[in-house]
Formats: sequence, C-alpha cells, structure tokens
Amino acid sequence: MPHRKKRQPWAVLIAIVLAIFIGTIAGKEASLFGITFYSVFDVIGKMFINSLTLIVVPLVSSSIITGIARIGSDSQFGRIGVKTFGFYFLTKVLAIVIGVLVINLFQPGVRNLGMVSNLVDPNTMSTLKETVTIDHGNAFVGMLLDLVPPNILAAFAKGNMLGLIFFSILFGYAITHISAKSGEVHINFWNGVFEAMINITHYIMRLLPIGVFCLVAKVFAETGLQSLWSVGHFFVTVLFGLAVFAFVAMPLLLKFVAKVNPWNQYRAMAPALITAFSTSSSAAALPITLECMEKRAGVSNRICSLVIPLGVSINLTGSALYEGMAALYIAQSFGLEISMPSQFLIVFLTLLTSIGIASVPSGSLVIILILLRFMGLPPEGIGLLLPVDRILDMFRSTTNLYTDGCCAVLVARSEGEQNILTKKTYEEI
Repeated sequence: MPHRKKRQPWAVLIAIVLAIFIGTIAGKEASLFGITFYSVFDVIGKMFINSLTLIVVPLVSSSIITGIARIGSDSQFGRIGVKTFGFYFLTKVLAIVIGVLVINLFQPGVRNLGMVSNLVDPNTMSTLKETVTIDHGNAFVGMLLDLVPPNILAAFAKGNMLGLIFFSILFGYAITHISAKSGEVHINFWNGVFEAMINITHYIMRLLPIGVFCLVAKVFAETGLQSLWSVGHFFVTVLFGLAVFAFVAMPLLLKFVAKVNPWNQYRAMAPALITAFSTSSSAAALPITLECMEKRAGVSNRICSLVIPLGVSINLTGSALYEGMAALYIAQSFGLEISMPSQFLIVFLTLLTSIGIASVPSGSLVIILILLRFMGLPPEGIGLLLPVDRILDMFRSTTNLYTDGCCAVLVARSEGEQNILTKKTYEEI
C-alpha cells in the first residue's frame, strides 16, 4: 500500500504463528483467575475492529475531498489526464471483475461453513440471511437512493458510504469553482483532517500485531487447526486471481492496445517490482519505478511524472481485486448467497472506495469493513482474513505497481511515443 510507514512484517507474522499455537491449545475453556483466554481474545479483537471502523467516515471524506479539489485545480490536466484516468478505470474494473469471477468459481468460503458460527452472536447469525439478502428488483433503485441521501449528516452517522462518497466528490469539485482564497482555506482544512486521520491510522496500525493475535487466536480457539485449510484455500484463490490479472489481462492490453511486447514490461520493471514485494509498499518503490519506466522501458518523463505518482495514489488494482474477493469470501463463509445485482453493487462500491483511501496504511482492511457494512455482514468476519492478509499484501503491492507501469506504457503509446519496451531500452542500462 502506498504512503505507508515502513514496518517490518515479522511482528505480524510472529503474532499469527503464536495465535495459531496458543489459540489451538487454549480452546474456549482454558482460563486464568476465572477469566477465559477466549473472552480476552474476543474483547480485544472487537476493540481493534471498532478502532478501524472509527476512522472510516472522516478518513474517506477528507481523502476524497482533498484529492478531487487538487486534481480539479491542476492546470496540467488535459488530454493526457483524461487518457490516464481512462486506463486507470479500465484496469481497475478488469481487476475487480476478475476477482469476483474467481471467488465465485472456487468458492473457498464454502469450506468455512460451520466454522464461523462462533465469530458473531447467535442472534445475529439467525437473522443474517434476512439482513444480507438484497431484492433483485430494487437493488439498483436502492443504490441510487443511497447515492443521493436527503440528509448528509444522517448519512455520515449511519455510515452510508455511497452517499458519503458522492457528497465528498461533489464537495471537492465545488471547491475548485469558488474563489482562490476560499478554496485554499477549504483545501488546507480538509488536508489537515486527512493528515490527522492518517496519524490516527498509524497509531492503530502500531497495535496491529496485538489485534491480529487476538482475532486469529479467537478463530483457532473455536475451530482448531481446521481453519488453516480454508484460509489456505482462500490464499491460493487470491493468488490465482492476481496471476490472471497480471499475467493474462494486462499482457493482453499491452499486446493489442499498446502493441508492445508484454514480456519486456516484466524485464523493464523487475527492480521496482522486487522492491515493492519486499517492502509491501508501492510508494517505497516509486523512485525506482520512475527510473525503470524512463530508462529501461523508454517512456518519456512527461508521461511518467504524471501517470506513475498519481497511479501509486489512486490506482491500486491488486488491492481492489483482493477487497471484492475478501468480502464475497466472508459472505460465503457465513453460508450466504449474494445475488448478481448485489455483486454488481459490490464491484461499483469497491471501485469508488478504493480511490478514497488508497493512501491509507492497511487500507484494504478499511475498505473491506465498508463492503461488509454495505452487505449487512458483521465486521468480525474480517478475522477470517488476518492469518494471510499480511503476506497477500506483498503480492497486492507488487500488482499495484505493475499496473501503474502498464498504464504509463498505454498512455505513452496512445500519445504516439516510439521505441517503448524495445530490447535496446533495457539492455543499455
């Protein structure tokens, strides 16, 4: 994820291993001074989830408002900007659709049936199907009504993310059409809110190993080692979805739209991709990416300087693919069937929210919580993802950066640039 403070993954990975071991041994009955370990895991885990949901509304709104306001006031945006956003939109939609198709094909969550009943209150489980089911005939109408709420404060309070996103985009655009002095005041205010929320997010992420430990330990205290099979199946399914996108969909775009050799793109970006994978951060690999795309791929600086940094901020295709898959995986784990109209809305919402909090550390977890709320699923379901989320983050970050490089090539070729991804460009380095 971009703009993330550098953190070593070892603390989280060690927490996961310890949680599997301690949770399996402790079970639901082991106690100390009359207090079961399971209840401690449960309380701390819920507090961690609550801390994530706490930041959603101010974080998303301030991020979108400042982003739209700055983009709308940028005089450099013209033909190249339109093309850039067009390819961002195309690649992100491709990624989300591929993820939804793959998760429906393999259905890894079905193997969790009977395992997740203890994640939430029994009364919640009994009414879950009613709260999640979306009427086919009214699905689109309901989305439109949520998109334009009658009371924005009520929408904020209720967590209506569609209404929140629509209002934030509209508000950010309106800022660009008021006086320069007033516009600057608004941008500074909302940017201050955003920076404050980012700091709060960093504080929460410092507690990530503890939160992960308790949530994972709770799952294994309930189900034992059988949890590993389902989570492992989900892990492989996500990797397959990322592979289809990175090794099939994107090469086809490069081959038939940009008319370049897709294999040369991997070779040109290899140093940047290795950096993104090892750091789990596309922002950390940004300087290397710019150098790779200019010197090894042969894309001009005027294209790279716009497409790559902007893509690192808003075009997180690997993360978007994962978020849609994760939400549907959790629904499958609770034994719920999500209708196709509902899945279409999930694709749409994922597309919007992944723009709003792309720069947030561990932003995928926040987006997944938004999707769970939209689907009517309990936020505790996110505990099913935590054993593998940190490792998958490395693959998502690499896919995010690779797509940004591909978009730079697509834009450059559409602008008529020649000698891109030829053998000469990367062998001269």
